Amino acid sequence: MVLTPTADRPTRVARAAVFTVFGLNGFLLAMWVVHIPPITDRTGVAKSTLGMFILLMAGAGIVGMRIAGPLADRFGSRTLVAVAAIIASAAVIGPGLATGPVTLALALACFGFGNGALDVSMNTQAVHVERAYGRPIMSAFHALFSGGGLLGSLLGAATLRAGWDMRITLLLAAIGCAALTLAAFPRLLRDDEPAQSERPAAADLSSTDASVAEHSDGRAHNRKVLALAVIAFSVLLAEGVANDWSTLQLREHLDADAATAALAFGAFSTTMTVGRLAADRVSGAFGRVAVVRYGMLISALGLALIMASPWIPLTLFGWAMAGLGLSGAVPQIFTAAGNLGSSKAATDMSRVFSFGYLGLLAGPAVIGWLTAVMPLTTAMAVPLLAVLVCCRYAGVVAPPEPR
Repeated sequence: MVLTPTADRPTRVARAAVFTVFGLNGFLLAMWVVHIPPITDRTGVAKSTLGMFILLMAGAGIVGMRIAGPLADRFGSRTLVAVAAIIASAAVIGPGLATGPVTLALALACFGFGNGALDVSMNTQAVHVERAYGRPIMSAFHALFSGGGLLGSLLGAATLRAGWDMRITLLLAAIGCAALTLAAFPRLLRDDEPAQSERPAAADLSSTDASVAEHSDGRAHNRKVLALAVIAFSVLLAEGVANDWSTLQLREHLDADAATAALAFGAFSTTMTVGRLAADRVSGAFGRVAVVRYGMLISALGLALIMASPWIPLTLFGWAMAGLGLSGAVPQIFTAAGNLGSSKAATDMSRVFSFGYLGLLAGPAVIGWLTAVMPLTTAMAVPLLAVLVCCRYAGVVAPPEPR
């Protein structure tokens, strides 16, 4: 990344446009989540069946991620952002129109596919804007995603309380998000042209030597992508466990009532949002590696405190520490994946994204299986081990050395 004292106006406008896209993505997901109860009532889907459908949506999301990466490299992330956002906006109506299990499954698959494609394309665009901006801003984009989710949950809850037909609510949400997408599209940045001077040495070698050098570089590049994918898997595993099990952990371990137990997730999500708003400045001052390494250390201390704490306030403090530590890691990983010097940055990001997403899904499932043989609090050793691995290997997010 080339540091500049200020960003020009087109770059600042592009930053605002990407903020908009991240916000609408969070908003669309919230629109689905807050309408789950009326959707299940309308379709007659049982909770066990809904769980399988959510896994189907997640699988479709991974497919969308893997397809979007190469397409963004070929046609540009700017174009893919617009296409994926329009697909996701239109698809959010589907669950509200579903009348039975089959139509709901199809609707969720379409929504998951659009959301997965949007995840990769908008983060690839965010990397381009961050590079042009001249300083770390990726964490702020992810904070806007959380803000969009909060706005969506509040508006969705308000319309449900007012007795609105969910089909009307979802239709208005789709129209609004599609309109925002069309407004943001012209303001996004075109992808950087591949730099022809990145490998000048290879051009001066014999064809055999150049082939060997290119093969060696390719293997090193693939190893770096795999390392980033493993770190993403570990971080998102810990985040998924906190999202799904924090409330139950407090209730089971310390016999807290339902209202008090809900504060565990509240403490975690609050510090996640606040941490993401602050992580860009920390990254600019101390570097990506410091954000991941010391963030994982804070998270590990928080998880250890959760496992050992005999008091509710101390446990809540532990969940707050866990959220603060995890908050800045994912943006640094995605920034690193998008700045590996490859002409296929979006493909690299899609590989890291999809593997990380598997961690987000696998973490809660593994904890669920472990609770059959051990207390839930003891099972928190799994995310603790995951963040310690990330702390040890945080160096993989370091920027590539100039050649």
